[in-house]
Amino acid sequence: MELIIQDIGFIIGTTLMYSTPLIFTSLGGVITERSGVVNIGLEGMMYFGAFVGAAVAYFAGNPWLGLLCAALGGAFWGLIHAIACVSFSAEQIVSGIAINFLGAGSALFISRLLFDGATQTLTVLNKVPQPLDFLFGDGKLFESSGFMDLVFNRFATVYLAFFMVFVVWFVLYKTRLGMRVRAVGENPEAANTLGISVTRIRYGAVIMSGFFAGLGGAAMSIAVVSRFSNTLISGQGFIALAAMIFGKWKPQGALAACLLFGAAKGFEIYLGSKGVPIAGDILAMLPYVLTLVILVSVVGKTTAPAAIGKIFEKGGH
Repeated sequence: MELIIQDIGFIIGTTLMYSTPLIFTSLGGVITERSGVVNIGLEGMMYFGAFVGAAVAYFAGNPWLGLLCAALGGAFWGLIHAIACVSFSAEQIVSGIAINFLGAGSALFISRLLFDGATQTLTVLNKVPQPLDFLFGDGKLFESSGFMDLVFNRFATVYLAFFMVFVVWFVLYKTRLGMRVRAVGENPEAANTLGISVTRIRYGAVIMSGFFAGLGGAAMSIAVVSRFSNTLISGQGFIALAAMIFGKWKPQGALAACLLFGAAKGFEIYLGSKGVPIAGDILAMLPYVLTLVILVSVVGKTTAPAAIGKIFEKGGH
């Protein structure tokens, strides 16, 4: 019985760990698409953030500095996307695709410059800490219960992600700024007549989407694993987009969807560790198959912001 409880604790803990990068990135998607700007470039922003976070954490020896720089790196590509889509009225899908290529390509190019031609960083020695280790030395607060230790002794990024879900929800639904973001995403023309700067709101939202995507990438490279590699992200940004849609463009909904995708990863790792006679490639497909199933099941059942993807030109019709 105790072994079963510990197995459940392992699955829950792994779910939380692998959900965290998705939570950060999906929050970025919620923010930008609530303002009316589509951002399928989250994958590239996440990819670049994963590299910057690992590289800075390796050279500086400080994972928190790595997280911050990763977020700023993602925000940079968010700015590029905003310039293209908001200022120059570029097709948002095309711009997002370009960001995916540019974010990944620039990360690999800089990696080759800094790490002797390699497309991965060296091992990050100082990962993001686990709060229980920090507070209680050896992290054995729940020494009498392996289940509690497996569930709660997670990286600090897990707790930060859950906190940010609350922050984004509060800003979007309980503040004047959030009301303006949602108004711009529903009816930018009406918002403009009320004196709301559609351009400023959308710029801020798209940049913040990159900021969160960069955090998501770094949560993968300096928490879940200890380095950046060219296969580290592998579609995580697109899964985060699916989670945002499944969550109906709401922070709390995106959180629930990310936990579902994280659970798929948790079961994949658990089954692999138990030697279940299923091919590893098939197990690795679980999160992506789940993505397709969910997207197909929610088509026509969710309502996106009314002005999403629509170009706004002040004074235009």
